[in-house]
Amino acid sequence: MIFVTGPLYAGKESYIRRALGWDEADFRARAVRDVQELVPCDDLAALADRLAARELVIATELGGGVVPVDAGMRRKREQAGRLACLLAARADTVIRVCCGLPQLLKGEWP
Repeated sequence: MIFVTGPLYAGKESYIRRALGWDEADFRARAVRDVQELVPCDDLAALADRLAARELVIATELGGGVVPVDAGMRRKREQAGRLACLLAARADTVIRVCCGLPQLLKGEWP
């Protein structure tokens, strides 16, 4: 599995589609995006296992900036970070994209 992460509107999907030569139909069939929206979740490990079965997983980083006052938003932010850690551990390749520029964090990339 390839795990791609980075800030909101950083060009994650457009970069990976260009790099892999995928069109929108390929992307929909083989990838899942915005997995941070699947939290809060009672069993993050099981969610990570299900997501790791996909060829490509994209998550937006939520951990930067001001910590939310709302307890529910803090919980979502914490769980999104934990989910990203679990996905990175399961991934063969981890790429962080910021400003459309990829940074290889784990594995090999052509």
